[in-house]
Amino acid sequence: MSVVVNMNAAYASFIHRLFPNAKVIIDRFHIVQLAGKALDKERVNLVQTVPDTHSRIHRILKSQWKLFHLQATEIDATRVRYLLGVNEYMTQQNAIDLGLDQSPQFKVVYQIYQDLLQAIRTGDSKRMTTLLNHYRVTHTEMDTVIATLRKNKIAVINSCLFQYSNGPLEGINRKIKVLKRNCYGFRNRENFFTRIALIYK
Repeated sequence: MSVVVNMNAAYASFIHRLFPNAKVIIDRFHIVQLAGKALDKERVNLVQTVPDTHSRIHRILKSQWKLFHLQATEIDATRVRYLLGVNEYMTQQNAIDLGLDQSPQFKVVYQIYQDLLQAIRTGDSKRMTTLLNHYRVTHTEMDTVIATLRKNKIAVINSCLFQYSNGPLEGINRKIKVLKRNCYGFRNRENFFTRIALIYK
């Protein structure tokens, strides 16, 4: 038996009591999301140190934040394109390199994010184990991320070994939340359940 969870500490306290032989798996989305937030935090800190808000570097770091979340294999290093917000023609790789060159610390955090992403996307448990065992403190939010992953090390390694995910369930929850928000709530609970059922017909 396998149980897929997020990193909420409350789950760990009772899962093994209910399912003593279950393999606990941290959902891959939550690992990437946690590391992505640490990357964004360091990027925002770097943006605030750039005094000229109209400079090329400031515009790249602020407007092209999505580029830093791309997996290395998805980055286009050859095609020159017009980057909105930067208002220049350049490759995606060039924009990323310009941002990373502004701070060795940001570059290290970015590389750690890429290693995590690569390990998760390819199911490379050895790479994940090496990263967790040999991580060096950066004095950034990434330290907290790695500490959390180490605390849940077995479950994190399992996320690389097994393809189970609670993604479909998360998707259902998101659709229900959007429905509630768009309809400003429901007076009649039966109508609410009917609308939910209609989404999945």
